[in-house]
Amino acid sequence: MVWSGSEMCSVDDFQAQRSQLVALLVSGSLEGFESILDWLLSWEVLSWEDYEGLHLPGQPLSHLARSLLDTVWNKGSWGCQKLIAAVQRAQADGHPPEFHGCWDPHSLHPARDLQSHRPAVVRRLYNHVEAVLDLAREQGFLSQYECDEVRLPIFTSSQRARRLLDLATVKANGLAAFLLQHVQDLPVAPSLPLQATECQKYISKLRTTVSAQSRFLSTYDGVENLCLEDIYTENILEVRTEAGMAGSSQKSPTTLGLEELFSTHGNVNEDADTVLVVGEAGSGKSTLLQRLHLLWATGRDFQEFLFVFPFSCRQLRCLAKSLSLRMLLFEHCCWPDVGQQDVFQFLLDHPDRVLLTFDGFDEFKFRFTDCERHCSPADPTSVQTLLFNLLQGNLLKNARKVLTSRPDSVSALLRKYVRTECHLRGFSEEGIELYLRKHHPEPEVADRLIHLLQTTSALHGLCHLPVFLWMVSRCHQELLLQNRESPTTTTDMYLLILQHFLLHASPLDSASHGLGPGLLRGRLPTLLHLGRLALWGLTRCRYVFSVQQLQAAQVDPDDISLGFLVRTQSVVPGNAAPLEFLHITFQCFFAAFYLVVSADMPTASLRHLFSCRQPGSSPLARLLPMLCIQGSRCEEGCEAAQLQKVEPHNLHITAAFLAGLLSQEHRGLLAQCQLSETALLRRHACARRCLARSLRKHFHAIPSAVPGEVKSMHAMPGFVWLIRSLYEMQEEQLARKAVRGLDVGHLKLTFCSVGPAECAALAFVLRHLRRPVALQLDHNSVGDIGVEQLLPCLSVCKALYLRDNNISDRGICKLIECALHCEQLQKLALFNNKLTDGCAHSMARLLACKQNFLALRLGNNNITAAGAQVLARGLKGNTSLQFLGFWGNSVGDKGAQALAEALADHRSLRWLSLVGNNIGSMGAQALAVMLEKNVSLKELCLEENQLQDEGVCALAEGLKRNSSLRVLKLSNNGVTHLGAEALLQVLESNSTILEIWLRGNTFSPAETEFLSHRDTRLLL
Repeated sequence: MVWSGSEMCSVDDFQAQRSQLVALLVSGSLEGFESILDWLLSWEVLSWEDYEGLHLPGQPLSHLARSLLDTVWNKGSWGCQKLIAAVQRAQADGHPPEFHGCWDPHSLHPARDLQSHRPAVVRRLYNHVEAVLDLAREQGFLSQYECDEVRLPIFTSSQRARRLLDLATVKANGLAAFLLQHVQDLPVAPSLPLQATECQKYISKLRTTVSAQSRFLSTYDGVENLCLEDIYTENILEVRTEAGMAGSSQKSPTTLGLEELFSTHGNVNEDADTVLVVGEAGSGKSTLLQRLHLLWATGRDFQEFLFVFPFSCRQLRCLAKSLSLRMLLFEHCCWPDVGQQDVFQFLLDHPDRVLLTFDGFDEFKFRFTDCERHCSPADPTSVQTLLFNLLQGNLLKNARKVLTSRPDSVSALLRKYVRTECHLRGFSEEGIELYLRKHHPEPEVADRLIHLLQTTSALHGLCHLPVFLWMVSRCHQELLLQNRESPTTTTDMYLLILQHFLLHASPLDSASHGLGPGLLRGRLPTLLHLGRLALWGLTRCRYVFSVQQLQAAQVDPDDISLGFLVRTQSVVPGNAAPLEFLHITFQCFFAAFYLVVSADMPTASLRHLFSCRQPGSSPLARLLPMLCIQGSRCEEGCEAAQLQKVEPHNLHITAAFLAGLLSQEHRGLLAQCQLSETALLRRHACARRCLARSLRKHFHAIPSAVPGEVKSMHAMPGFVWLIRSLYEMQEEQLARKAVRGLDVGHLKLTFCSVGPAECAALAFVLRHLRRPVALQLDHNSVGDIGVEQLLPCLSVCKALYLRDNNISDRGICKLIECALHCEQLQKLALFNNKLTDGCAHSMARLLACKQNFLALRLGNNNITAAGAQVLARGLKGNTSLQFLGFWGNSVGDKGAQALAEALADHRSLRWLSLVGNNIGSMGAQALAVMLEKNVSLKELCLEENQLQDEGVCALAEGLKRNSSLRVLKLSNNGVTHLGAEALLQVLESNSTILEIWLRGNTFSPAETEFLSHRDTRLLL
């Protein structure tokens, strides 16, 4: 129905059309109704008392509409005409209202002026309410309670702006004057085309929906809803970089803030639209996305996107029916109240304003493929085909996507369609402390927990992952108040949280002081029900359970009340809210518990958990032929096929828990359950035997060493998992036996997702090696905490490679303190980390004290001239060092001078790299003097500096008196033919030099050809 201002000139006409007017006012949303009130307030059709009477929360929109008509009818013909005009203005909100009349930011009547410009002020505040609230609270105009009331997630951005204006009207403390002065400078929210006014309403609803979903963070146990703003703690987020050569100038991985997620850092495919965030289970991927959603919904960041659609892959994989793109966006995220076709068309026309997030790609049991192309946004297809074509850009091309996954679920094919890959590394030491202080406002409690972690190495190593730190926070009373040993292994932590839940679910008079036999035996049926359900889910890659599946596993409300099963955050339409375990690791823990305790499981079947997995087979499929929980009749027939598919990472976690539960420490506890001591001993012996056998198979598969080279082993899939299982058992004798057959000189575990927990396991096992080994852990997540975990095995390491591991001075100083007492350690590679001058004194001490030390590589860190000068003092007392790598730092001329002076009389150094260190002619002159005296140096790398002709000529002079240098690298140094001529003169008399690199300098093509013919040792 379309109205014009001349259609109703009398109140009688107005009253005659009342039913049509009510239908018109309720046809939109509450947002549209409040927009009409804005215009009527600004025109003074409504008084403030009228407005308050029409602004009653919880009232049906139809009731409010009738009340408005009654109020306006009492105003006479003028009021009736103004209502029609307000409806027309509200319907035309594709055009942003402008300030009319005189806007005086210093008005003597600020509240009145805000009301007269109310529609324009609401539009101005739309994307800036959060910032204005913070500023108003800081200046004392609002209390924290008032800010929280405005921020309630049930309000849209426009409604929050109106609540703020309402406060300015009733408060007499200067808030209105404050808003009047600040609102004019706020940028207007970008308007949509007139034909997309439905989109404005949809965006508002979408923001409200996303805000409500993301504002509160549910704890893993689901019993608390914490304000995300109050407790969010940033993880270390790094951009993945390609592996480069050791001497390259490649910088350390870039660490990003969440707001930089869509920056140009680390783009590997400019044509792709997907940002991939990978991290281990429990590293905080879901919380990271929740924070992103909240920042967008509240208008504080990511405002380049008009639409953000969050999806859970765990929920999507439960959908059996086919979906179109439209169904995915509207039915499974947010439904438009009006204009569905117009909204969808706008999305298709403006994909660059759309962001889709998919949390938990590893939850899918299918692998990514680009074989099936689907380009129609209207035609339905399977969920996986729809998702794959979104990621490839066949659907909604140019829409940005964020995908989270565990690392081992990302295939090379998927990476072809990834623009940027980021790694979520977990908490830094500072992050751990910040997390605990946010969760424990009492300083004494937080201080004691922090001290406990810092003095308990094993527990500290676990807590870089948020899921473990949550456990520590949740069980702080048990950890602090009881006289008990701190948890050492992952299994210890999960038994601790199990104790916490059981104690809280037990009557006060029956609660014991620990996880005693009585407490465990009393809830054993519940634990077995949960374990059976968990194991069934793992065999079918099921992580969300329907009512029917719960009933089939005999899980009843009492079992659910224990707290390990929680309602899913999003619900599949048409179904009852399904349940899931608190976290995937809890599902694996209960599955392992069932395998250990259930009398139905034959001992011999446990060997399949630790067997090398063959293509097309499933260890759990062989393990559980009798396990059957039917959710529907169709599953019964295809059970065998389903058992052939199991997610390997979950299998590894389950096996590690099983090893931990069978450890000697916990065997006595489990013996109080249904199994006899004899049965547990048989299972324990089986697990020990299988672990040792699997490791021997790995070792026997290592190829023989090439003649003249050290025998090397690159970790095969499953090696780290087997080491973790050994560690969970905590048996020194088993660890010693397991590595008895490891006869290698070089153990390589690069890109193996090694974090602090894995470092602790490696140290536990490798310290029993009979022969020293070079341990290579490049491109992992070791960090300072992981370095601490490695210290027990440092005595058997002859070399340690820790490239790209986010290690700072703190970790390296601890490492060197231990290395001073390790005779075998001769090489350290620490490039591409976070080292600064702060570790220079420790490095200098290492060089001065260890006279068998051979190689120190510190490239691509943050060491300046000051650090180089300190290190040089250690070099002066060293007589063994052969390799020194300083590329990619900032030592400059002063640092080069100090190093050159220290190396002039050095008799063992063979290789020196100072690539990319901002060294000029003065530094080159000092290095030239060093060359005149040094008789051992074979290769000097000075690429990507600022030597120019003056510096090169100085080096040429030094080479005249040098008889040891064979390779000199001077690429990218601004050298012209003058510098090249000086080098050619030296080459006429120096036969020792084999190569001089001059690529990337300022030679013309003719000069390049001429110089290359003069002497082939010039590499141009």
